[in-house]
Amino acid sequence: MYIENNKTKNHISTWLCLMFLIISIMIIVGGLTRLTDSGLSITEWQLFSGFLPPLNSSDWNNYFDLYKEIPEFKEQNYYMSLQEFKVIFWWEWAHRFLGRIIGISFLIPLLFFTYKEGFNKLINLYLIFLLICFQGFIGWYMVSSGLVNRVDVSHFRLSVHLIIAFLIITLILWNYLGLRIKKNFGNKITYIYPLFFLFLIYSQIIIGAFVSGMDAGQIYNSWPLMGSSYFPDDNEIYNILKLSAFSDPSLVQFIHRNLAYLILFFYLIIFIKVYKKKLTNLYLTINIVGVILIIQILLGIITLLYGAQIILASMHQISSIFLVSSSVYFLYLNSN
Repeated sequence: MYIENNKTKNHISTWLCLMFLIISIMIIVGGLTRLTDSGLSITEWQLFSGFLPPLNSSDWNNYFDLYKEIPEFKEQNYYMSLQEFKVIFWWEWAHRFLGRIIGISFLIPLLFFTYKEGFNKLINLYLIFLLICFQGFIGWYMVSSGLVNRVDVSHFRLSVHLIIAFLIITLILWNYLGLRIKKNFGNKITYIYPLFFLFLIYSQIIIGAFVSGMDAGQIYNSWPLMGSSYFPDDNEIYNILKLSAFSDPSLVQFIHRNLAYLILFFYLIIFIKVYKKKLTNLYLTINIVGVILIIQILLGIITLLYGAQIILASMHQISSIFLVSSSVYFLYLNSN
């Protein structure tokens, strides 16, 4: 994206910065919605009518009656009162409300800037908007998986929903950097290294969604061993090679732990390369990535030791936003 007019460039970059912030908040709220088991409290897709929350007791009773029809209520929350239902409802409503705000906040300025600069210069931003729209569809696709024959959503669909959100903020940040930072960074390392590092982090986010979706963080709450051994004692080592491993809570937690070790090891390789080649222009960025990575790992360990308590688990997810952002910036500095 190349914008000649500096005033328009500043306006677009400010807008992208705000969109990055709003979508980051959306990711946090989405995580809390999952952690509070609130995601199935609204059982219908309401693109327009759901913009306003229930305004009277009749509306509340209608939403509650619909919730009573799904397996989560019948098998798990059959004791729930209307007041208790309202708590989980507000989390899901806030999540959907933010989704609508994001769509509007992206589309209206995009149309304005298209009028100012033309479609061709902003085509990559239209691709982001299409991805935002697709994310809304995936969100409902995820919710629908928990409305029949199960008490929660598919952890596979949850992971798709989450990784698309991270892909959106990655693309927004990349376009922001393209407007604000010129590519005359001096010496670099081969971009394959930061690209693969980012790929590993994305993979960890996907596995983390598996852990969250299956409540796998509430078992084997010890570290560095899983109970009394390195490998979970309720499984056989050969099971790790099966596709069914991704639906096994103990194996998913094992994969999540060891992928974190691999990410740290690969980071150290990049760190050594940067310092060995004396790429002083990259020192600050690679150090920031390292600090955030250590914080992320420590938060992961603490979250596990305390049985995935909501505040700790949310902090773990928030730090992942900072880790992805710093890693994207490092990749940008080493891109062609």
